[in-house]
Amino acid sequence: MSSRREPSAPPAIPGYEAAHLLGMGGFADVFLYTQQMPRRSVAVKVLLASHLSDEVRGRFRTEADLMAQLSHHPSIVTIYHADVAADGRPYLVMEYCSRAGLGERYRTERMGVAEVLRLGIRLASAVETAHRAGILHRDIKPANVLITDFGWPALTDFGIAATTLASGAATGMSIPWSPPEMLVEDPTGDVRSDVYSLAATVYSLLARRSPFEVPDGSNTAADLIMRIERSPLSATGRGDVPESLQAVLARAMDRNPERRHHSALAFARALQQVEAELLLPLTPLDLPEDVTSEVPGGPDGGTDREVSDGERDGEGDQATRLRPVVSVSPDGPLVPVPASTGPGPTPAVGQPLGSVAGPVYAPVATGLAEGDPDDVLEAWRRSAQEVPSAVPEAAPTRGPGRVIALVASGILVLGAAVLAGVLALGGEPQAAPEETSPDASPTVDLVLAVPAPTELEGRRVGEEVEFTWVNPEPLDGDQYLWGEVVPGGATVLTVVEEPQVLFAPTATGEVCVEVAIVRADRRSSAQPAVGCVNGG
Repeated sequence: MSSRREPSAPPAIPGYEAAHLLGMGGFADVFLYTQQMPRRSVAVKVLLASHLSDEVRGRFRTEADLMAQLSHHPSIVTIYHADVAADGRPYLVMEYCSRAGLGERYRTERMGVAEVLRLGIRLASAVETAHRAGILHRDIKPANVLITDFGWPALTDFGIAATTLASGAATGMSIPWSPPEMLVEDPTGDVRSDVYSLAATVYSLLARRSPFEVPDGSNTAADLIMRIERSPLSATGRGDVPESLQAVLARAMDRNPERRHHSALAFARALQQVEAELLLPLTPLDLPEDVTSEVPGGPDGGTDREVSDGERDGEGDQATRLRPVVSVSPDGPLVPVPASTGPGPTPAVGQPLGSVAGPVYAPVATGLAEGDPDDVLEAWRRSAQEVPSAVPEAAPTRGPGRVIALVASGILVLGAAVLAGVLALGGEPQAAPEETSPDASPTVDLVLAVPAPTELEGRRVGEEVEFTWVNPEPLDGDQYLWGEVVPGGATVLTVVEEPQVLFAPTATGEVCVEVAIVRADRRSSAQPAVGCVNGG
């Protein structure tokens, strides 16, 4: 005999006409109503009369308040109204999303990688927006993502959300998508906990199961908790999922929060890198204008640190005030500059031209404030090695969203083949070069080479390694693109502001890094500097 309860009756709400039941939850039912003026279909979430405790009422009010703050975001369900019905039941009037949500789709439908990346980036934008408002969702999962009539994901159910500085148990959170730190007696989650759950949701869309669910095996709550706390993340089991995407998910779902992407924005940009690798159009990031904030140093609150492309620690007026959303989008698909050597595999970053190795996507944990991996910097640097080694006969024209890369006498110029993805970071396109005659020779004025760092030196600091370097020609806005050189693989790149890095190395013996200077206009060193420190 089933223990499933009967749905409640929809309450009478002035100005609305009840239609039918849409769904049932543990504390509320959702009904389709027709709003009389303006006339439209709406979803109305109604608390169950049998669950009207002070705690549930408080959670319901929290959900209404938080979703109202965030409703302007295109990937968060819009709230229209909240009140208490004549029979005493609180209700929430929301945007009606008629399409099947991700909770229905992920187990029954094989979703394409391109669609999953697009959904993941849009959801990450929504989560980042919530974090900048000082809000943790704490229950991100497929069932809490609806799909609008226009095909956009819409995050909902902020019923157990909290401020980014709140602690304590999150009653009602969903175990299959929860990070280890939220499953202990005294949870210590922060923005990286939401990053974990977001990545677990993306994983589910690809694998058609929750991350630690064993097909045809025992999947009790105790089983799942044990696997979440102890087992490595398995592959999705799909041949069309690139290793880079699997690596992004593995990093975002690392058991140690310190090794995860430090923000939803960083996770979104990692997904954009995969889009660039697959030559897909870059999905826009819908984010508040302000990109600088302070964040806790770790799950325990720690010492605050300032980062760019931000996280929000919930302090001050900025914690609850949202700025207008800016859609950051390239104008078209990312297309690499053709290689002069014809078709063939792409050389790995940091390796000589002509040498190709299998990619290695293991994350590098840093001891310093982590810079966001600029959307497609890795693809941009990789494509810089593919441009022709001679200046074209005529200066090419540049369409919207493209930045031209030229090579004069083997020297990369005008930004080392900066691709369209740079515009996803908000960079302004450079003015088009003046037209030249077909037989015009390149001049020194065209060469805008950026030097490589000098005095790149490393030393061991306990179990970690520190590298420092010198910028020989510093300019305002300079940043540094660095990565640990993994033997036989590609280099995972990260942007930092200061000329130093401290990290736990992947290699057990000699540790090497490559470092390039990145100007404010996105030009970078034609060749990175490489430095090594002997094994400890």
